[in-house]
Amino acid sequence: MSVSAAGEVASVAPAVPQPVGRTRSGRAATVQAKRTSLSLNAETWLAIGVVVIVALLVIPLPSPALDALLALSIGLSVVVLLVTLSTRDPIEFSIFPSLLLLLTLRRLGLNVSSTRLILGRGEAGRVIAAFGDFVIGGNLVVGLVIFLILVVINFVVITKGAGRIAEVAARFTLDAMPGKQMAIDADLSAGLIDESEARRRREEIARYADFYGAMDGAAKFVRGDAIAGLIIAGINLIGGFVVGMVQHGLSAAESLQRYSLLTVGDGLVSQIPALVVSTAAGIIVTYGSSTPQVGAAVASQLTRHPRAIWVASGVLLCFAILPGLPTLPFLILASAAGAVAWRAERSLARQAASAELPAARVEAPPDPKSQLRDLLAVDPLELEVGYALVPLVDEAQRGDLVQRIGIARKQLGLELGILVPPVRVRDNIQLPATSYQIKIRGVRQAGGEVLPQYLLALDPTGSLPPLEGIRVTDPAFGLPATWIPPERRADAELAGYGVVEPQTVITTHLVETVRRHAAELLTRQNVRELLDSLKETNPALVEDTVPQRLSLGTVHRVLQRLLQEGVPIRDLALILETLADAGETTKDPEVLAEQVRRALGSVIAALHAEPDGVIRAIGVGPRLEAALMALFSARSAQGVQLLEPDQLNEALRRLSELANTHRREGRYRPLVTPPSLRVGIRRLVEPVLPQLPVLSIAELPPTTPLHNIATCEVNRAY
Repeated sequence: MSVSAAGEVASVAPAVPQPVGRTRSGRAATVQAKRTSLSLNAETWLAIGVVVIVALLVIPLPSPALDALLALSIGLSVVVLLVTLSTRDPIEFSIFPSLLLLLTLRRLGLNVSSTRLILGRGEAGRVIAAFGDFVIGGNLVVGLVIFLILVVINFVVITKGAGRIAEVAARFTLDAMPGKQMAIDADLSAGLIDESEARRRREEIARYADFYGAMDGAAKFVRGDAIAGLIIAGINLIGGFVVGMVQHGLSAAESLQRYSLLTVGDGLVSQIPALVVSTAAGIIVTYGSSTPQVGAAVASQLTRHPRAIWVASGVLLCFAILPGLPTLPFLILASAAGAVAWRAERSLARQAASAELPAARVEAPPDPKSQLRDLLAVDPLELEVGYALVPLVDEAQRGDLVQRIGIARKQLGLELGILVPPVRVRDNIQLPATSYQIKIRGVRQAGGEVLPQYLLALDPTGSLPPLEGIRVTDPAFGLPATWIPPERRADAELAGYGVVEPQTVITTHLVETVRRHAAELLTRQNVRELLDSLKETNPALVEDTVPQRLSLGTVHRVLQRLLQEGVPIRDLALILETLADAGETTKDPEVLAEQVRRALGSVIAALHAEPDGVIRAIGVGPRLEAALMALFSARSAQGVQLLEPDQLNEALRRLSELANTHRREGRYRPLVTPPSLRVGIRRLVEPVLPQLPVLSIAELPPTTPLHNIATCEVNRAY
């Protein structure tokens, strides 16, 4: 299709061929320019309208202009009411509070203009005269009563009720915001929604809060408008009576008749639109969110119970036959109610038949493939808790464990540079009540026990004075710890302990477990997604590396080797550049991983440096270095071990003692080796100390301060 389109363009204008992509981008730019122009025009007209509204307060208007603006005021109020009735969600009409302010200010400006005409000329246009003569029939008393009734209805009934509802809705919306935010975070951490959907929901919650808060304040505008209308009517009535007799020489009766009718007409013209807009405000704050339109909801909900309508029809029929009451109106109403009830019964019967028919006639057989897929599916990451820990997870009981796990997933993903899979949290009645376990691909990898009603006090140094409580070992780092009551938290912190909540214990243990098994969680599909994401910004790099020089599987194994030793792969561009260069000479993932480690030397140094920038590490003694060098070279050449097994075990035991002695906050200090021995030593210590970092001197930048705090050595040379 695109080639054909390009050919047509070239045949029409061969001298200047225009690609399809450029044509589409030009059209998109034209559409965007039109939208921008319309937006600017709307803003310009709105600014002009606001200036005109303010000008009404000070600039005199002729009678024809006042008539046009009064008619426009009535029309706008009707439009606002109809739009409100057609709105499904209040935030679809989120401009309503601002529009209410503008309409209120506009009516006040018209009141000022009409007052100026009434008192200055003794007339106020045809619209006000029509309301004074036709609507109230020229009867001053009737007009005043109707005007006062409208003011009471608007001020006391509609405006006060709508303002109270908006106030309560705003308060409840603000109170419910934390719970809704936690629910969004829970869905996000569980993988039910993505980041964009979570952002959209948060913005929607904020919009609801802003809308109801604005409506609470906008109700004050309507109430002030009603009070201002009442005051203006009184001023017009008294002032017109005085002006008619003093300036125009009218008698008291003539002055009262003329100016009273004009005043009442003016009050009705202003109060009727105000009443309509107030009704719209009441509807929009009393109607729920994300529901059908008001008309459809009224029709469906009133006809949902036909029996009640049949009873109402019978009651109206009884009124029709009672002596003294008019028969015809009640008889017509009874017949109409009966017809509505009959139609509602038929409609409900058709809905029930259409709902039952597919289930009775067509029963879809279960899909064996879908059932087998669900049965064999294995969650990458699971957290199972005992029944006593369920309150830590349940949001209804103010449990925030799911939200903490979601935050930890994001932080761990940024730290390691991988896509941490969602954590499925579930209860397991087979576990002890206060226990939990962490599974990776269905296999238990870690677990522990927490006391929900206590706090865990951690001893980071292992030498603090003991506390009264339940002494345990921290499951994440193996530090000595004590479960203490919450009221003793301050004493423990003053003694130097780090006090954490049970949710933090579980979350930290989960993070450390994921960090240790990150290589297992990184699948080949994840690597493909990471490469696709990098391809958007570095397409040449990705295409030159995979699959030109290295296969996806080789890159996957290299990244797994890095993660096994705790090296983050966040700088994927640098990793691929190194692999692209080294891939010309070797395809061995182990050799490639060593090349990448040297390229990531600054990252590795920052990972193991202490706050002062110094790497404090354990070194390899010269005798042990020579023995291991001979061991690895002899093994590669002749398969003969020069270092006896018991001597090797003694060296590993010595290294284990040094590593455990110099641990800092539960983490091992690195072991620094010569470049040629790093891989071999890593293989030796991995079964004994899998979490011990083994670094090569060649990996560290030359400017990195390195301090040797201990040396692993053998007793004699070999």
